[in-house]
Amino acid sequence: MGEWTVATWLCAIALIIVAYLLGSIPSAVWIGKKYYGIDIREHGSKNAGTTNMLRVLGRRAALPVFIIDYFKGFIAVILTSLMRYDDAVSDAWLINLRIIATAAVVLGHIYPIFAGFKGGKGVATLLGAGTGIYAPILIMCFSVWCVVFAIWHYVSLASMVAGCCYPCFVMIFSTMTYNPAAPFESVPFIIFSWVVAILLVYTHRKNIGRLREGTESQIFLWGDHDKDGEPKDDFGFGNERK
Repeated sequence: MGEWTVATWLCAIALIIVAYLLGSIPSAVWIGKKYYGIDIREHGSKNAGTTNMLRVLGRRAALPVFIIDYFKGFIAVILTSLMRYDDAVSDAWLINLRIIATAAVVLGHIYPIFAGFKGGKGVATLLGAGTGIYAPILIMCFSVWCVVFAIWHYVSLASMVAGCCYPCFVMIFSTMTYNPAAPFESVPFIIFSWVVAILLVYTHRKNIGRLREGTESQIFLWGDHDKDGEPKDDFGFGNERK
């Protein structure tokens, strides 16, 4: 391993820019406008993401949005693997580049250059990027998400709980893979995981207010009625409470 050359720096910077541009692909905005004639940012929670697409336009509209948002995060991180062919880039720096790419792609989703810098919360994109960094931890977080959602039927609550579990799982993983020769190798990953948890809670601050007031919308993907006995629409929702 040697010092980074100008070419190494340029390649790394280019990959970070590509990550931001991938994140800036406003799938919810484009699909809403092209196939449904609406700007999703003007309806529901006014969030350009999977949950609001599901709430406003249904599963057929939400599924492609989730797939695109997930894979733009995953691809942004996987592309940094190209740097492993540069002898100057160590394994520790590969992890750092994946973390930086994750930050760039999520930033692009939240502030997309292709949609007036007004995007979504980045949960699906973060899920894809996190899978690219280390898939087993994301699988555990997704399992937590499924359990919380199955019990309480709040997407926002499930996302926040799973996000807060992320740094806990990362710290357990870092303890299991501790390298005495490089004691601080996992520190950037640990710091990143805590930043993710804090940002997830911060971006859901309005949802927290609605949860406390009991006005947050629930989503039911099975059954015929919501918890108040009210009939749901064709997409599995109870009467929306905002």
